[in-house]
Amino acid sequence: MEVTSVVHSVGFLHSPTHIQRLNGKPFFLSTRPRKVNLPLPCHQYPNYLSNAKSGCSDRTSVIFNSTSATSTATSAAEGSLSEAEKIKQRCLKWQWKGQYSINYFVSSDSPQKLLDNQPPLLLVHGFGASIPHWRRNIKTLAQNYTVYAIDLLGFGASDKPPGFQYTMETWAQLILDFLNEVIQKPTVLIGNSVGSLACLIAASDSSQTLVRGIVLLNCAGGMNNKAIVDDWRIKLLLPLLWLIDFLLKQKGIASAIFERVKQRENLRDVLSSVYGNKESVDEELVEIIREPANSPGALDAFVSIVTGPPGPNPVLLMPKISMPVLLLWGDEDPFTPIDGPVGKYFSSLPSQQENVKLFLLEGVGHCPHDDRPDLVHEKLLPWLASLF
Repeated sequence: MEVTSVVHSVGFLHSPTHIQRLNGKPFFLSTRPRKVNLPLPCHQYPNYLSNAKSGCSDRTSVIFNSTSATSTATSAAEGSLSEAEKIKQRCLKWQWKGQYSINYFVSSDSPQKLLDNQPPLLLVHGFGASIPHWRRNIKTLAQNYTVYAIDLLGFGASDKPPGFQYTMETWAQLILDFLNEVIQKPTVLIGNSVGSLACLIAASDSSQTLVRGIVLLNCAGGMNNKAIVDDWRIKLLLPLLWLIDFLLKQKGIASAIFERVKQRENLRDVLSSVYGNKESVDEELVEIIREPANSPGALDAFVSIVTGPPGPNPVLLMPKISMPVLLLWGDEDPFTPIDGPVGKYFSSLPSQQENVKLFLLEGVGHCPHDDRPDLVHEKLLPWLASLF
């Protein structure tokens, strides 16, 4: 989800197949209760369900037994929490590069035997969002998979270092290091917007060995819209985008703009403009976007990302990808519309790459997983099952 879209709202921003039907119409198909503090030994290897290599299996059992003993006492209180709050209560911390605290979540409701035969999933949010943005997906996915989710550096409850220069490549490396140090198993990456692009960059790294497949939900063309220069709508707006970049580099102006961006009503208006299903734009969603924006370092991250380099173009990345790819695209996305350069490129891929499947989701906006999770799960779950 893109909190920068308030600034972007000055204009349009971001950027033969078989036919089947979805909802009767054609779509493309490709060839705070009290927190219980439990010991977390070897937390840098938190795949509790398969941790033999870390030598922590006995103590892991203690964790699960302790969790079971306390679950009855906490379940009633947890029942009064929203899904987003439940998720936040269960988040853990991982030290990246020995200096940055990264917030992450891991959940699974499946039996151990089933999990041993399934790949873990890693959920990567879009710009301005965080782990709770997957609140409508985690419970469903965790029935059959170990589900991880991560707050990228600069977002959610992860560190927001002052003066840090954010790039797409930095986030991609964060994902790869998380796979290597935390999950330690071949994993399916599932990303939205710039989270999709970060997943794609990570998967295209020739040295990586732990990406089993990727799911791109309305993939962004870059960290910001300056990447999509071949869209006539962007060309018309480039002078304005350059002006916005200049203004954002003035600390006082940037602070005033950011304060306006994160006002509750402004966020609600922006979210309503990018969601097809307006019922999904609830107070919980507004707070998911708004709360991290009030934390120290959020302004610096906002400015750095909006004014920074757009990063690698997905058009140059996709030919490097031979693993299975699932594209789920909301057809009412104003940021990366299906008729824009990025959308057109991805919609052409199924006829060119056999490893790519595409579903166009009708009446869905920029964040399909939260906008219409039912449609996403309808296509995602069979695709995941087909991988093995």
